[in-house]
Amino acid sequence: MSSHRHSKKRRYVAWAAAGAAVVAGAGIAAQTSMAATTWPAQRTFTGRAFDACAAPSLSAMKAWHTGFYGAAAVYVGCKNRGCAQPNLTASWVKSVSALGWKLVPLYVGAQPSCQTGSSPEKMTASTAASLGAKDGADAVAKAAALGMKAGSPVYLDMEPYDVTNKACNDAVLTYVRAFDKTLHAKTYRTGYYGFTSSSAKAIATASDRTDLPGNLWYALWDKNNTTTADWPWGSTQFTNHSRAHQYMVNSKETRGAYTITVDRDAWDAPVAITG
Repeated sequence: MSSHRHSKKRRYVAWAAAGAAVVAGAGIAAQTSMAATTWPAQRTFTGRAFDACAAPSLSAMKAWHTGFYGAAAVYVGCKNRGCAQPNLTASWVKSVSALGWKLVPLYVGAQPSCQTGSSPEKMTASTAASLGAKDGADAVAKAAALGMKAGSPVYLDMEPYDVTNKACNDAVLTYVRAFDKTLHAKTYRTGYYGFTSSSAKAIATASDRTDLPGNLWYALWDKNNTTTADWPWGSTQFTNHSRAHQYMVNSKETRGAYTITVDRDAWDAPVAITG
């Protein structure tokens, strides 16, 4: 993500330190059963999206609505969110949705204790479950306050960490499961942003799929606008509009009179239900 917590240099260093090897996983990604609840129909977007550290102004969003991008990711909350969000209000969500934009709510949750760098909120083995539940409830509250309705996804942002550290990785999975169970209980869909070398790999290759995210947004900066050609895990995983790919970062782009540095995403996954 665009400098939301780490500087971009630190993120590259952290990514490299986490290891660049990608191991293919098996199995089908599945969310916790939703049978007991009547869920709103999923709103899916397929096309190109962008994410920026701060939500652009309404004027910028109007100028950028040229057809190149159709969706924008916005950081709805958490202590680890790196940028102030003066534009991100319920009125802004309503206005940009009326323009035709699809929105992707992103929540920078607690980060692993073994992660390189500092974060205001980090999890440990003893706090992972409680923090996950607390942050899940906060994520839903923040999204709902912005006008993102039940049935919307919230994508949990997990930055690179050492997945070979079993205790640390187990804590992450505990946190993610608690976060996701809370979202499901409140009728919100689950998503996850992470790196193919570490944080996304941990989700995609986990042998126990219980309460893990149903949608995976993977960071692989290969500049390929695809969610299939470079998908690094099993072909049966995260199918049926459940994938997104952050394929380019730090792209400084100008549309109209507005220049914004963004990360580019290939999107084929749920987006917020608004309006």
